[in-house]
Order: sequence, then structure tokens, then C-alpha cells
Amino acid sequence: MYNMADYHIDAKNKILGRLASDISLILQGKKSASYNPRVSGTDRVYVENYKDVRVTGKKETQKIYYHHTGYVGHLKELKYEEVKARDPKRIIRQAVRKMLPRNFLTQKRLNRLYFMEGKGK
Repeated sequence: MYNMADYHIDAKNKILGRLASDISLILQGKKSASYNPRVSGTDRVYVENYKDVRVTGKKETQKIYYHHTGYVGHLKELKYEEVKARDPKRIIRQAVRKMLPRNFLTQKRLNRLYFMEGKGK
């Protein structure tokens, strides 16, 4: 009934927001002829060269990622440069997650996002 498709995206020198919006459309299944909003979709996305993704403007030095530990006063913050040095996959995964609809299908869709080490090097 549903056809599975694999999309291979090269993130080298691509802008983070534009890349994340393209990936979120694919994960929702909107590029498939059998799109149905209540179904998580079957298309998979493989991102190559994810370490070479770009951001525009001053985001390289000014963008901050926040997370809360759950304890009072424990709001943690990391700058874009620190997150990129630790885990560059987290940058793309979080951007895609925030572009997906907030519902019970979000995690199922994110599980079909895979990262591959750069092949074009």
C-alpha cells in the first residue's frame, strides 16, 4: 500500500534551516504520492556530510541551545560552537524536530532520520 523511498541528502555547505525544512517534508511523507496526514510515512532520509552544515549571519557565535534538567534553577545552555564540536548530529536533529508537527508521530518520523559519515571526501 505504501511505497518506501530512501532519500540521500548531502549537507555539505547547505544552510541549516533550509536543510531541516526539506528533511521534515520528506519525513512527514509529503513528497510521496500516498501522503496521509494521520500516517507517519515510510520515507527514510540519509544525511551525508552533516558536519559541514552552515548557518547564516552571526548564529555561529550567538545561537544558544537550552535544555532543562528538571530541577529548580537547572536551565543549561550551550552555544552553537560547543554543540557542533560535541555532536553535530544534534544540531540537525533538533532543527528537524522543531519543524515537525508536535504530535504522537514525531518520534516515529525522527527515527527514520539517519546520519552517514561523508562519502564525498
